[in-house]
Amino acid sequence: MAFKGGNMNQMLKQAQKLQQDMLKAKEEAESRTVEGTSGGGAVQVTVSGSLELLELKIDPAAVDPDDLEMLEDLVKAAVNQGIQNAQKMVEDEMGKLTGGLNLPGLF
Repeated sequence: MAFKGGNMNQMLKQAQKLQQDMLKAKEEAESRTVEGTSGGGAVQVTVSGSLELLELKIDPAAVDPDDLEMLEDLVKAAVNQGIQNAQKMVEDEMGKLTGGLNLPGLF
């Protein structure tokens, strides 16, 4: 079976375009933000698609000087939820380009 160079060139062009599209989608997803909350909204966070904590809001009613451990737990829970939401957002954006294929090592 003969290998035609034209087909290989076309495949390489398609792969390069997919890589460029994925980089663009990743950059766009990283510039977006998602929210995370805990304690019924007592703690709210905003996390970027690049997993950076951008904003943290704490309802003053959630601040009990005699129970700082509860507030610490609420903050951790909200931040973790925000990070998970950001990771899912980026994965969803990448999945749109790859058709749901798991391509390890790309991002």
